[in-house]
Amino acid sequence: MQLRVTLPTEQDVGKFAAAFARVLHPGDVVALGGPVGSGKSTLVRAIVRALHGSDQSASPSFTFRHRYDGDPPIEHIDFYRIDDPRELVELGLEEALDGRSIALIEWWRNAPEAIPPRRYEIEIEGAGDEPRKLFLRASQ
Repeated sequence: MQLRVTLPTEQDVGKFAAAFARVLHPGDVVALGGPVGSGKSTLVRAIVRALHGSDQSASPSFTFRHRYDGDPPIEHIDFYRIDDPRELVELGLEEALDGRSIALIEWWRNAPEAIPPRRYEIEIEGAGDEPRKLFLRASQ
C-alpha cells in the first residue's frame, strides 16, 4: 500500500491522522521521517487525539519515550538523539515494541534496524506555513 497526499492546513493533517488512526491496532509500528519542523509531532498528537479523544502528547526528544495509556496504549518514541543503536537497549525499546501498543517512532532512520520490518512509513515534506506532503507506505 502506498499513498501520497498534500495537506494544506494543520486541520487537514488532523483529518488525515483521524482516518489513518482507524486502521491502527496494537502491534503496529509507524515510522515517521522528515526534517525538523515538518510536523512529525503534530501528526503524532493528532493520532493520539483521534484514538484517545484528547491531546496528551508531547515530543519525547529529550526523554526518548512517552507512553499514553488508553485503549489502545500508544508508545511515542523519538530516535532524534540516538547516535548508536546500542543505546536503545538501555531505553526499554523491546518493551515499547512488545505488540501490546501502537508504536509511533520519530526519526526512525537513526536506528532502522531496531524496529520491525513490518511497519507503516510516513515521510513528511514541508515546514512552517507550507502545505505538508505526506508519503505513506506499508512495508511487508
